[in-house]
Amino acid sequence: MDAKDGKEELQSAQVHRIRITLTSKNVRSLEKVCADLIKGAKDKNLPVKGPVRMPTKVLSLTTRKTPCGEGSKTWDRYRLRLHKRLIDLQSPAETVKQITSISIEPEVEVEVTVAK
Repeated sequence: MDAKDGKEELQSAQVHRIRITLTSKNVRSLEKVCADLIKGAKDKNLPVKGPVRMPTKVLSLTTRKTPCGEGSKTWDRYRLRLHKRLIDLQSPAETVKQITSISIEPEVEVEVTVAK
């Protein structure tokens, strides 16, 4: 059983490549969360790459204003801009849990991908 316990300790201390993807409609809250994550990683002396700014996705929807279809043909145009940032880290999984435990704005979606 000692060999098995030793392997578990080695796996938990392994350094992983971790990609954090942040997505939001609000740029200010997104940049604030990025800055907090990078500050937390640099406090722990981890190598950080990013934030990489991905192209903004613009979703648009055009609808008629009148529900019945009569009258002048007027249209409403709605747009949704989705901003995305990527941050790459190299650290053990426990350290990333500590870094990502910061308060994250409710508007920001966080996706964490771990690679070996």
